[in-house]
Amino acid sequence: MSTIAFDQFALTRIADFARSLSRLHLTARRRLVDDDQIDREFNAVCMSVWGYTTDDFSDDLFSTADHGWLDTLDEAQARIFAAEQGYDLIDDNGMLTDWWGYCWMILAEKRGLLTPENRALARAAIEEKYLLAPNVIGVIVGR
Repeated sequence: MSTIAFDQFALTRIADFARSLSRLHLTARRRLVDDDQIDREFNAVCMSVWGYTTDDFSDDLFSTADHGWLDTLDEAQARIFAAEQGYDLIDDNGMLTDWWGYCWMILAEKRGLLTPENRALARAAIEEKYLLAPNVIGVIVGR
């Protein structure tokens, strides 16, 4: 049996960027929290760590094998994968709640998908989707 060892000090500890999001998830256990609020906090973590969010690239850019791998990913595999890429998915209470979304971001980074070009294409696709909706005359994008 082999043991995998990682230098915990060499890993980017996502939990350090996700404190507000972790608190929000704890609050959601006691009372209703708006999904948009959680999405905004998740995106804030992604922007802090990678400078991109999951809205900045299309899921279609991942291969069928990547989608299959992500769909079968469990916490143990995610922790190893993240560590191999230089990230830690653990906080003081265990695995981060949004570990799966962070794995999407880590894989997107590994595949070279976090680019200004992919961001522009993804944003254009989102804009087009909204403009096709009835009663929408414009889309305002803010960062």
